[in-house]
Amino acid sequence: MTKLFEKLKEHWGLDSFWHVVLILFIFSITGMTALYIRQFFFDLFGITSDTALSIKIIAWLLVVFPSYQALFLIYGFLLGQFDFVWRFEKKSLNRIKNLFVRSE
Repeated sequence: MTKLFEKLKEHWGLDSFWHVVLILFIFSITGMTALYIRQFFFDLFGITSDTALSIKIIAWLLVVFPSYQALFLIYGFLLGQFDFVWRFEKKSLNRIKNLFVRSE
């Protein structure tokens, strides 16, 4: 387990074991909160397991994806890690954009 934390520390350019733990905590609370938001909105709009997959995907893209991104920034800010979270967010969104934008 220590090797994993050391690799993350090095990869993310962090300075301590506890910094890695804090970043992982931010990821976990962001994900858990996004699940609550998803459940709330899916219940509100009547999206169930019987709903067509295409509707679920659209709802996920409109609700879960942006809420996760916003929550990640908010939790990062509240826990004093906004700089790391902002850099991570920009890098991740740039990778997603590159999936859809054809390089020439």
